[in-house]
Amino acid sequence: MTEQAETRGERKERTRQALLDGTLALAADRGFAALSLREIARSAGIVPTAFYRHFASLDDLGAQLVDDGITALRLALREVRRKPDASLSDTVRFVFAQVEPKRELFGFLTRERHGGSAALRKSIALELQLIVRELVADLSRVPALDSWSHADLEIAADLLVSTVTDGIVAYISALPRERDAIIDRTVQQMRLISLGMGAWWPPKER
Repeated sequence: MTEQAETRGERKERTRQALLDGTLALAADRGFAALSLREIARSAGIVPTAFYRHFASLDDLGAQLVDDGITALRLALREVRRKPDASLSDTVRFVFAQVEPKRELFGFLTRERHGGSAALRKSIALELQLIVRELVADLSRVPALDSWSHADLEIAADLLVSTVTDGIVAYISALPRERDAIIDRTVQQMRLISLGMGAWWPPKER
């Protein structure tokens, strides 16, 4: 009985993954908002009613893709930042190392960040904002930035996250021979921002 239950569980997980993979393949041409539940189910070899054994709705499926991409990256970054010897360069290169095996997924997420599905846009924006907030908390513990206001720290964190996000967009669409240069350029951009932060003097509140 246990072996049969495990086999059914494995089969269910394969079907669930097939739905996610099918969605990525279909959305590459038309975008997530243009997809129907019926065609996503067909891509996984199941009938439409069986879709609901795996996801409550298309929005629920979209949220899972965000979890697999941005949420997983955010949690992985949290562990990296806890390492006292982690440099800025190491952290940026770690991000791209996480993106590489999931290039199709992150391509989907970067496109859908400004796509047609309001629910998916909101989910992506929320996860990016959580990354910004966690970075603000990290920056607030840097002695050189102890005079910065929360608003200033948030601007800096948003700039850092946006720079890496732009780098990911370029990386995903680049030819293989161009990808290392994009990573190096992103590292340099982050170093430049870091140096600028060191010279920044927050304006006095009026």
